[in-house]
Amino acid sequence: MDHGAMDHGQMDHGQMDHSQMDHGQAADAPPDHSRMDHGATPAQAAQPMDHSSMQMGADDTIPLLPPPPEAGSGPARAAIAIWGEDAMQQARRELIRDTDGGLRLWFQGDRLEYRLREGSDGYLWDIQGYYGGDLNKFWFKSEGEGGFGEAVEEAEVQALYSRAIAPFFDLQVGVRQDLTGPERTHAVIGVQGIAPYHFEIDAATFLSTKGDITASIEAELDQRITQRLILQPRAEIALAAQDIPELGIGAGIDTLEAGLRLRYEIAREFAPYIGVDQEWKIGTSRDFARAEGEDSSVTNYVVGLRFWF
Repeated sequence: MDHGAMDHGQMDHGQMDHSQMDHGQAADAPPDHSRMDHGATPAQAAQPMDHSSMQMGADDTIPLLPPPPEAGSGPARAAIAIWGEDAMQQARRELIRDTDGGLRLWFQGDRLEYRLREGSDGYLWDIQGYYGGDLNKFWFKSEGEGGFGEAVEEAEVQALYSRAIAPFFDLQVGVRQDLTGPERTHAVIGVQGIAPYHFEIDAATFLSTKGDITASIEAELDQRITQRLILQPRAEIALAAQDIPELGIGAGIDTLEAGLRLRYEIAREFAPYIGVDQEWKIGTSRDFARAEGEDSSVTNYVVGLRFWF
């Protein structure tokens, strides 16, 4: 065949079946045209390659570039020009309501426990909660304990106004009512919140209608062993400015209490626990207890439940 006489300009390369051509396996062989679409129009051939399906390798990094100079250079309230002042005011009110101004109810049974101890076993409750927003709340608390088959030894309730004074602390003022023994009403001022290193602190001073001044400081710390198993050391100290013989309270340090509880969070809001708790009467309070025939030191092995909603 005289290839020189062939008019290649008249050949329709779009109709040629190159897949039947054997180009061989040699390293210097030309590429396999069977995968090339020679029938593509010039416009199609000119279209850019779609890189969206290409994936970067694991070692590739995306450069971190600074924002463009014009970023943030617009007016502070540019949305007003689009949506109008009324619509933006409503949006701001909804944002405040959803993030700060909403009223919420929170309730926690911090300690509801059965106490195994020498002599008659006992029980204890320690509950608290609030209703309000992030800044202002009505706070309520109740705590008490006793022995089975006996009268309640101690019981109290508190009603407090709480105001946020720092990101993690509230100032609380209100009243406390004792429900056992010589009933007394107390004015209360205290603070409650989370101290550095996540210590939960509840400290308060009480002034009774009899003029007695007492105080208490509680601290606890959650040590997370796993995502559900938490070890909680807890300590409490009670103090008095004067002797109160009818209540068995001595001036100075009245009682010390230290405990260790291990709880398992079946859900974040529901966690049974076990632990041990030790109480000591100190100083004059110890003398008052001994005069009444009571132990000045008590060890409690506890089984309890902690929940909140």
